[in-house]
Amino acid sequence: MAMLRSAPRLVAVLGPTNTGKTHLAIERMLDHQTGMIGFPLRLLARENYDRVVKLRGARAVALITGEEKILPPNPSYFVCTVESMPLDRPVEFLAVDEIQLCADPERGHVFTARLLHARGLSETMFLGADTIRPLMRRLVPEAEYVSRPRFSTLSHTGHKKVTRLPPRSAVVAFAVADVFSLAELVRRQRGGTAVVLGALSPRARNAQVGMFQAGEVDYLVATDAIGMGLNMDLDHVAFARLSKFDGRGPRRLSAAEIGQIAGRAGRHMADGTFGTTADEGKLDPEIVAAVEEHRFEPLTRLSWRNTQLRFNSVGALLQSLDERPRAPGLVQMRGADDHRSLQLLSRNAEISALATNPGAVRLLWEVCQIPDFRKVMSDSHARFLAHCFIQLAGPEGRLSGPWIGAQMAQLDRLDGDIDTLMQRIAHIRTWTYITHRGDWLDNAADWQERARGIEDRLSDALHERITQRFVDRRSAFLVRHLASERELLASVDKEGGVAVEGTHVGRLDGFRFVPDAAEGEAMRTLLTVANRVLRGEVATRARRLVAEPDEAFTFDEEGRLFWRGGRVGRLAAGETALSPRVEVRGGDFLEGEAKERVRQRLQLFVRNEIERRLQPLFAAQALPLSGPGRGLVFQLVDALGCLPADQVTALVGSLDAASRRALGGAGVRFGTESVYLEPMLRSETMRFRALLWAIRHGRPVPSVPGARRQGRAVRHDPDLPASFYLAIGWRPIDGLALRPERLERLAAAARGKAKNGPFAADDSLAKIAGLAPAGLRGVLLALGYRAVIEGGSEVFVGRPRRGAQQQLGRFRRPRHDNPFAKLQELKFA
Repeated sequence: MAMLRSAPRLVAVLGPTNTGKTHLAIERMLDHQTGMIGFPLRLLARENYDRVVKLRGARAVALITGEEKILPPNPSYFVCTVESMPLDRPVEFLAVDEIQLCADPERGHVFTARLLHARGLSETMFLGADTIRPLMRRLVPEAEYVSRPRFSTLSHTGHKKVTRLPPRSAVVAFAVADVFSLAELVRRQRGGTAVVLGALSPRARNAQVGMFQAGEVDYLVATDAIGMGLNMDLDHVAFARLSKFDGRGPRRLSAAEIGQIAGRAGRHMADGTFGTTADEGKLDPEIVAAVEEHRFEPLTRLSWRNTQLRFNSVGALLQSLDERPRAPGLVQMRGADDHRSLQLLSRNAEISALATNPGAVRLLWEVCQIPDFRKVMSDSHARFLAHCFIQLAGPEGRLSGPWIGAQMAQLDRLDGDIDTLMQRIAHIRTWTYITHRGDWLDNAADWQERARGIEDRLSDALHERITQRFVDRRSAFLVRHLASERELLASVDKEGGVAVEGTHVGRLDGFRFVPDAAEGEAMRTLLTVANRVLRGEVATRARRLVAEPDEAFTFDEEGRLFWRGGRVGRLAAGETALSPRVEVRGGDFLEGEAKERVRQRLQLFVRNEIERRLQPLFAAQALPLSGPGRGLVFQLVDALGCLPADQVTALVGSLDAASRRALGGAGVRFGTESVYLEPMLRSETMRFRALLWAIRHGRPVPSVPGARRQGRAVRHDPDLPASFYLAIGWRPIDGLALRPERLERLAAAARGKAKNGPFAADDSLAKIAGLAPAGLRGVLLALGYRAVIEGGSEVFVGRPRRGAQQQLGRFRRPRHDNPFAKLQELKFA
């Protein structure tokens, strides 16, 4: 007789924080032979993976996140991030944590897809806040519900100054500048604090939390990153801010969001408290009651995106992503990073030419899902994705090993400030994700190990920097001498000088604070107080910079950008020599939208300055030319104005008369040895081109020949490539460099002498070249002449080379069978 099997069970375990939901889910999973659980954070997945390994052993458990995969043969249990759950693998038990994130505007569509489609063979469990219950009843009517009461009490204690917060407190803000400012204040008043930001890597975040847990510091200053998954011995949560920027604009936190963060106070049976601090006023009594009683407005809509995608073509994929939900309570996900990347790349002609079959379209979509942990979604990330796809869709079907190595090598550096290290960590996390695509690169395990090593080293350095900055055990003694009931006074004058209590302690250089020489720990404590006024001052300065005319900006010979004398950025390599990027020197208080506006204004100034200084190049680009003319100008622009004639012989020979006249009128000179833009040979332009060349190649700016050397040949520096001399308008030849017009004069004079037979390297030729006669030998040999001995002396022989001018002349002579040749036979009176 066949055994009857009951229908799979679907359970929703809903309730506030500190109710043991996750513990219950892991217990239920381990009651089954196989199971899978998805967490919202890599950090949480790793923490619970370690817990399950202790209970079942490493061979039985797999860890799968976007950046880390531990896959033993035939594991029974999978601990994952929600995005990385391998749903094609059937398991008896399946769970998703923090299911209320279905409403999240950025990631919610993934959680909604799990809610609607992810199921275990025997049991499915969704864990989260009770706010999702009404919509879940409508969308998943077969679910049964289990409510979990909070183990401990959460009580409101009102507003307290930062300096009066009890030990084991967390101070919550949302902007990095606010977190750092508050951390500085806690360091001065309490000797030190741990810092937790969403931008920290899991390793750095764990190190900071570990320092707090070990009692090395009694305070934690954090963003809302602590609101999910960080389990700490925390007694009090104080909100220094109750508004945040959500990607579209600032908004106040909802009661549910406040409850999610405040609920971190209290652990298991220990009660917790919450309140406000710093400049934030008192909480609304209705919000207080809602948080204390865990009563929150239910969610009214969940984020959704079509999961039945069509890969027939890029257009079909985009169309399927734009489909709207049919069930009430679901809203279409818009503006996801992968969708925006696909839209950008679909406009690239090279990519469109490759993505012509379902396999290639699917590959393109997978590439678009490479995360940008820097959260900039700039053109640079789109270009990076395009480069990846072109390699993967190419003949090799793999990412280039040397390219990957070069990209990682740039990130394997421990210098720089906290912001720099966080940016590098964000970048290497993208590479960590890529290396876990074993079908995209060779030796994937080796690359994974290298990426993990870089991230670990950067994370340790970041933890050390944060600790050095915000933990000062000696400051407690100094604070007792400096503390007073009144607030210390700080100000910034018109010249950027920063004063604390009337004492000058430094200045603002652009957007960065530059302290005076240190004068002991007491002075360093006063310096931190100055930061109180810097945030508002920097915001004002940013608005003023954006409105300034180009005359307010300059850059020096090293590519550093200045505004009204203050350094605000630097030039970095762009896609071409004529399009360098601007990197803003922002400091701790310029970030987000304000920093981007500053960058755009500086980028516009740089573009205008390049067009002004190198106007002949842009004028040549604007000429109405034939195809060969445009090709010649393209090469001239790419080389910054000077080319060896033998590289463009075919193009010059193919020029029509109109294009040749137009180019000549713009200053293009067609020599036998060089084709060059004559107006670009001025010494000021030469120095500027040297700067652009150095930025493009990531090298220090080489020195250029001075005005006194313009008439003479100079020695070719063996450490510099020939492209440098061409970029500044000089022709490398036989270990020397000559101005192109001087080389043309020398070549013409040598041709004239060669017509009369063998000739010597005499003073007349040497004077033209700006060399001693003995130095001419190599140059003449490089020009195509042969050295022979006649009558005991060395002379030079050989037919002059057919240069671009002569070849062009040959093309212009009419043939005898050409109708225009008949014009020569006409006789005019």
